[in-house]
Amino acid sequence: MRAKSVEELDVYQKAVEASAEIATVVCRDAFTKHVRLREQLDSASERVVSAISEGFEMSTDKHFAQYCYRARGSSREIRSQLVLAVQRRAINDEERLRISNRYEEIAKMLTGLIRHLEREDRKHRR
Repeated sequence: MRAKSVEELDVYQKAVEASAEIATVVCRDAFTKHVRLREQLDSASERVVSAISEGFEMSTDKHFAQYCYRARGSSREIRSQLVLAVQRRAINDEERLRISNRYEEIAKMLTGLIRHLEREDRKHRR
């Protein structure tokens, strides 16, 4: 069964949930000293959600896959930024691990979706 809307995709739902967690974490006082780091984490989490959503609306599977690659890259960026957040004492290592694991799962899901899209290679998705 093919998804009729992006909201039906598990990876999209997980990205939205993970982005909400990032938004909660970066609102803490510990991030007031690290404005750039806060903005990068927040922005990257939004990019994951946005890239999946925008890609879903593309007319071909190949184009959708390109957006999924971008989302996967932003997911990796978040995991790197979380390491910096620990170093700057904005979060603890347990938080980093929990959030990082969420984004690793999202990246794996995106990899599976990319493989599916590249295999299907529909020229007209709508």
